[in-house]
Amino acid sequence: MLRVVPDLGDRVRRLPVWLPALLVALLVGADQALKAWALANLTYGAPPVPVIPGVLDWTLTFNTGAAWSLFSGSTVPLAVGRLLVGLGLLVYLWRRPQPPLPTVLLSMIAAGAIGNAIDGFTQTRGVTDMIHAPFLSFFTRLVGQGDFPIFNLADMCVVLGTIALVVSSFLAERRPKAEALE
Repeated sequence: MLRVVPDLGDRVRRLPVWLPALLVALLVGADQALKAWALANLTYGAPPVPVIPGVLDWTLTFNTGAAWSLFSGSTVPLAVGRLLVGLGLLVYLWRRPQPPLPTVLLSMIAAGAIGNAIDGFTQTRGVTDMIHAPFLSFFTRLVGQGDFPIFNLADMCVVLGTIALVVSSFLAERRPKAEALE
């Protein structure tokens, strides 16, 4: 029987196992720093503070639920779930190292989950949100959902990480089929 020896091209490059934890720590730190800044410099209920008029405003608000205020009043149970998801993703990346792109994207999702979990455990008013993108409300109003929610850096990590993970998985799935056709 002929034994096939893998060459270097067959190996999938992996990032160091400590990198997801470092990335999560940096993103959670940035999220918590932005939330602390918002709490110190913005006033709840005050008019938005334009950063880029029509595109980006600072607006302090609190959310005791999830996106679009789903599950309002469930701050602690949601915090427990978020923490479990974030830590679960870190354990998964530690036990089963992934290629660079999925590692970074899963780390982003973990950081967002942990960042909002921290607020759920430490803020009596709920998760601190401060980023308002008025132009996104155009799209949500088109589908009858009112204004686009005010969000934070942790939310951005979860949403952008998830979208990029889904898109990259579809692209990765198409690549072998395209190569097989050649």
